[in-house]
Amino acid sequence: MPLRATAAHYDLGVPGNRAKLDAATELAALADEAGLTLIQLALAFVTTHPAVSAAIIGPRTADHLRGQLSAADVVLEPAVLDRIDRLVAPGTDLNPDDAGYGAAVLADPKRRRRVPE
Repeated sequence: MPLRATAAHYDLGVPGNRAKLDAATELAALADEAGLTLIQLALAFVTTHPAVSAAIIGPRTADHLRGQLSAADVVLEPAVLDRIDRLVAPGTDLNPDDAGYGAAVLADPKRRRRVPE
């Protein structure tokens, strides 16, 4: 049975929801500093992970598609990846209520990035 969002999922009085909003705000600032959009940062981050072979995108408009495709050539510098990890450590659920499947691949922090050849 699919989960249904309730008002509590969006209540910023819930510490975990506030933590997610704060992290998103800081990640948006990091993206801006790196000269990227937040979606470019997110997609580049996902495709940097060694366990990810492709990012699944879901644009609703042609503009969304262009913005997402522009992330294909983005390579994040190690310093940016380190800052992301400091904002949200690998495998962390900022809101414990969101905890679900725990990806074993995140257990070893060395496995969070592809090693340059």
